[in-house]
Amino acid sequence: MRIPVAPDDLRRRFPSLTDDDLEAWTEVTRRLLAQPARRGERLSEVLAAAVRAEEKEAAGVAPEADETLARRYTRALAKMQGRGQTVSG
Repeated sequence: MRIPVAPDDLRRRFPSLTDDDLEAWTEVTRRLLAQPARRGERLSEVLAAAVRAEEKEAAGVAPEADETLARRYTRALAKMQGRGQTVSG
């Protein structure tokens, strides 16, 4: 699955993105684009997983792998949107 924006282009436009940010963005974006009919539902699931990861991190509990990926993805999005590091903004 081809992603709509090359990671190198994102890095040039948003120099604060790390390799980890780009890896998470690429992986989640590919998953979202792989199921066009479920894209909205899948995005909602990713955002909910990121919130769970945030809550677990705040409580000192290790998030599940899918929650960690979702959290990394939302951190990358926040950098691209010029916001802070939390899901809630």
